[in-house]
Amino acid sequence: MNQATLRSSTVASARGFLSRLRAVAAVGLVCAALAGCTGEQFQKGYILPEGALEQIPIGASQDQVLIVMGTPSTVATLDGEVFYYISQRASRPVAFMNQHVVDQRVIAVYFDKNRQVRRLANYGMQDGKVFDFISRTTPTSGAEMSYLTPLLKLMSFN
Repeated sequence: MNQATLRSSTVASARGFLSRLRAVAAVGLVCAALAGCTGEQFQKGYILPEGALEQIPIGASQDQVLIVMGTPSTVATLDGEVFYYISQRASRPVAFMNQHVVDQRVIAVYFDKNRQVRRLANYGMQDGKVFDFISRTTPTSGAEMSYLTPLLKLMSFN
């Protein structure tokens, strides 16, 4: 093999290596750019501590509820006092897209006249209707429904 052939072979080999290196660099750059666009999760409002509802038995005092759950998002008086803990989870699959609501909850702790827990409810949306995930029922219309519906609608982005 003469020296000219060897030199052209080396140059061709170097060009092939550089083109592969450019392709790898381009793929790496695209992957890095896409990694910056990964989805995000957002939690707004009250974050329910793990096992908190199990620590509140029927008959517990308001002070016990405040110790376990913390300060409520809002309070109402409907035939006794009610603590509402409001939360919403939203996500967006790509960083520049709009958020969409994944879950929204209103945890309600109902008290009797003696300020003891009468009932617990974990309201959310199921099939477009307010639904209690503890008792597995949809609340009937009345004072309770008229208060919960605006709370859930207020939290939505749409």
